[in-house]
Amino acid sequence: MIKLSLFKPTGHLTLGNHLGALRPMVAGQSEGRGFYGIADLHALTVPHDPATLRSLSVEMARLLISVGLDQSTLFVQSRVPAHSELSFLLESTVHTGELNRMIQFKEKGRDQPSTRASLYTYPALMAADILLYRPEQVPVGDDQRQHVELTRDLALRFNRLYGEVFTVPEIVTPPSGARVMDLQDPTTKMGKSHADGAGIVYLLDPPDVIRRKIARAVTDSEVGATAVRPDRDAKPGVTNLLDILVACGGSTDGITTYGALKAAVTDAVVAELEPIQKRYADLDDASVSAEFEAGAERCRHVTAPVLAAARTAMGLS
Repeated sequence: MIKLSLFKPTGHLTLGNHLGALRPMVAGQSEGRGFYGIADLHALTVPHDPATLRSLSVEMARLLISVGLDQSTLFVQSRVPAHSELSFLLESTVHTGELNRMIQFKEKGRDQPSTRASLYTYPALMAADILLYRPEQVPVGDDQRQHVELTRDLALRFNRLYGEVFTVPEIVTPPSGARVMDLQDPTTKMGKSHADGAGIVYLLDPPDVIRRKIARAVTDSEVGATAVRPDRDAKPGVTNLLDILVACGGSTDGITTYGALKAAVTDAVVAELEPIQKRYADLDDASVSAEFEAGAERCRHVTAPVLAAARTAMGLS
């Protein structure tokens, strides 16, 4: 079964990305069936600095190899022209009413004079990303479910109007990886694009930075509370640290104080990230470029017949 996921280079990859998504992907790899990309075109939907985008894309490419995804096909989205071309064909299939209802556009762009048109049509590009690879299933979290539902609607509509071209993917709930929350605000996810990185452990943070961030992690706002126990509602900070500890292979046995908990979490996180950081440092630019160029070439080969079928069906060839 085809496995497909793209990562937007709008920030540095985090411990949350690793434990919640990347590590399960590595564990579920099957030779030749996984396609994992850097969605640099998606990053153009909001104001950005070109040099930063380029730098983050390079860093992300090295990290995807470093975490162990090199048994899959790795690629940069913009290096596979079919993504852009099919996106326009799907823009010619989607209705403005559907795009108006997209939560991301409502929250980030509606009624803002500087909103980019690409943010409005972004769901068509995401649909193209999926449909080009004809996956039978698309694992999706709640934050992207609406986009994948629209992808299904567009595939069904296109097939009805122009003939059977696209596989209509089934939406499935992915196996739950570790749920890692922000160390400073344990009620929100640890996100790579947050402006303030104080509560975020990045995959390339050195051990002393990791130690400092975890030492300053929020534990408990309950007056006089010192018990080290999981309670998502009453003790979200402590619960988050316990979750991270277990996810990184540590043990909660014998931990009775917050200081001991933070020390154990620090050791476990540093040990989890050490081999990733070592491999990252050992990689050379030429090997990374070769890996991603080979992946893009394979993607161009895989997506060409799908795009050609869509073009023919719409009367373009």
